[in-house]
Formats: sequence, C-alpha cells, structure tokens
Amino acid sequence: MQTRLVEYFLALEREGHFARAAAHCNVSQPTLSAGIATLEAQLGKRLIRRDRKYGGLTAEGDAILPWARQLVAAAEALGQAAETARGPLKGELRLGAIPAAMPAIGCLVAAMQARHPGLNVSIRALTSRQIERELAAFELDAGLTYLDFEPPAHALSVPLYVERTMLVSAVGGVAVPDPLDWTTLAGLPLCLLHQGMQNRRILDARLAERGLALRPLVTADSYVALLGLVQQGRLCSIIPDSHAALLDGLNWARTHAMPETDEGSRVGVIVSDSAPMGPLAQAVLGVARDLRLPSGFRIS
Repeated sequence: MQTRLVEYFLALEREGHFARAAAHCNVSQPTLSAGIATLEAQLGKRLIRRDRKYGGLTAEGDAILPWARQLVAAAEALGQAAETARGPLKGELRLGAIPAAMPAIGCLVAAMQARHPGLNVSIRALTSRQIERELAAFELDAGLTYLDFEPPAHALSVPLYVERTMLVSAVGGVAVPDPLDWTTLAGLPLCLLHQGMQNRRILDARLAERGLALRPLVTADSYVALLGLVQQGRLCSIIPDSHAALLDGLNWARTHAMPETDEGSRVGVIVSDSAPMGPLAQAVLGVARDLRLPSGFRIS
C-alpha cells in the first residue's frame, strides 16, 4: 500500500471537496480520484460516498481514519529519523497555540531555529480543544496551551510560565475603581473572549467560585479584536498579563490590577505521549525545557 494513496484519502476527508483535496496534494483531481479508487480496491471496501461530489466517508472509511492518520504520521517520522540520524533536523514544525500564549511564540520559535537552523515553523492560532484534537490526529507536532484547567489527555508537557490576568481600559473611557473587587469587576461593561476559549472558561470558573458571573456586552476570539473595542472607550477587557509588553507605547491604554488572588494558570508546550516519539516532538520538548522567557513572564 502506497502512503501517497492514504494521503489522498486524508486530504479528501479533511477538505471535504475533491478539487480542494487535489490542490492540497499538488495533483490533478482525476489523479486524486484514481488514487483513492486504487486504495479502495486494495482494501476491498468502499471508503468514500460519492454522488457527483464528495458525500462523506462510509462506515469503513470512518473505521480506517485513525489508522490512516497514524500510518502517514509514522511514515513522515520514519523519513525524518533517517534524514537526521547523521545530520541536522529539517522539515516543518507544525505548532498550534492558544491566543493567550501568542506573546511566548516568538521566544519559542527563535530558540527552535537557533538550535535547528534548517527547520521551518508553521504556527496556527487554535483553541485548547482544537490543539488536543489535532495532536491526536497527527495534524500538529506540538501545542502551546494551558496545562492544568481541563488538562490535555495523552500528552507530555513542559511548563513555560504561569499566566495571571489584568484589566485593560482606555484613558478617558470607563471609570475603573482602584482597588478593584470581584463584584465591581462583574458589573463593568466588558468585552471578552467567547466561552469556546479556555481562557474565558477559567475566568468564568473563578467568578463562579465567588457566586458571580460575567455578562460581556461583546465577545470575540482574538485579543487584537478586544483591544480594538477597548480603544473606543466604552468597554473594558480582561487579558493575560503576558500581553503587558505589547501595550507599551500605546498612550490610550491603561491597565489595572485584578482583585487579589493567588491563582494562576500554567502554560506550556505539549506533544502527543506516543512511542516512539518523532524527531520534531523530541526537538520541541528539548528546547522548551531549556527555554528562558523574558521577565514579563511569571515563572511561578
């Protein structure tokens, strides 16, 4: 069985469209269709439902999907292991990161490329659940995410820093009392991440422990969007303290300490807990263990 045929099958399942899957694989649509037909003939099972266009996977297609992903990932790792046995690590590191951890991406990638100059890095902003799901599906090599709240399953991790939060408002905008208590915080006009983001679920859980709930007027999936809203002066937002350095020089932004709490959220690198571990996963764990972040990141 040719691995390339399995790659065609996975591309079609992922893209849900023959032409897009063919483009992703850099082949013509007839070549992709013929390759999948060959795979079906080799297995003696229909894998794809067809009615002029892609109609999803058959029961047999669903059954082989996790094995197909594992086969292709193993083939890629095999090639990397052979290539790097006597030479530098090459290829593409596929990294998923939660939005809250984006300020740490630069340090991690710089350290990776300093140690492995032949490596390219592809970064995608994903939710913690997407990172866990794509690691399991061999679509990511590593993730940068929360480690404790809703801890990722079947993963090895290296903590990098502890995240705490701060309130941000616009100068001349919403009046924020100092010091700020939890009840007052809950009553402010807020824009926040939506509840599909783990940062928001952590925040909601901490308020719920105190018998309070946040009811934001606007939600988004990006801190850039939240800061754009805050800049207009009518809303406040709650963002990670690791973003403080990104606000330097913005004369419209004002930060406020959150109500006193000893709680923090560990953020770190995760990879799939699998054996043997691929060279890329080993490399990113090694770099993460040695990484020293700037003073803006709390280590504990």
